[in-house]
Amino acid sequence: MPNIDIKKVGLDEIGQLQEIGRKTFEESFSAGNTEENMRKYLDESFSPEKLTRELTDPGSAFYFARIGEEIVGYLKLNFGASQTELKDEKALEIERIYVVKAFHGKKVGQLLYEQAMQVARQMNVAYVWLGVWEENPRAIHFYKKNGFVEFDKHVFKLGDDEQTDIMMKLQLS
Repeated sequence: MPNIDIKKVGLDEIGQLQEIGRKTFEESFSAGNTEENMRKYLDESFSPEKLTRELTDPGSAFYFARIGEEIVGYLKLNFGASQTELKDEKALEIERIYVVKAFHGKKVGQLLYEQAMQVARQMNVAYVWLGVWEENPRAIHFYKKNGFVEFDKHVFKLGDDEQTDIMMKLQLS
């Protein structure tokens, strides 16, 4: 396996972020959702305006996983008030770890996860949390393998479809 580099995403890379975000979300979830709901979610969540807000938010950070010049995955982290829910100053939220399907099983997701944990240690947070779709056993297994435990559930809206996410947490201190 060639070297996988993890680098923070800059504002000048918004087009690449939009492309990898849309591609990986569609690959991951299009089979289990209607085309209309997917299109609505992708248009809203990966609009240049929304990505610009997120990239310029000091409480959020994005990282690309690259093999050479090719972006094969990405990570989004949220801190403090920028978290989607808990908004706990002592916590870090992993909002997204997505990897291009052709690179599943090649340690890309693990390296992105390790980047998240490195940031969590640098910030000295008490715990890391995330939400994962209840119908995504691959991701649930990945997080359990890394020590996360379920602690709650919440609703995730994809278009007009309300879905259940399992909330998981890893206590660090």
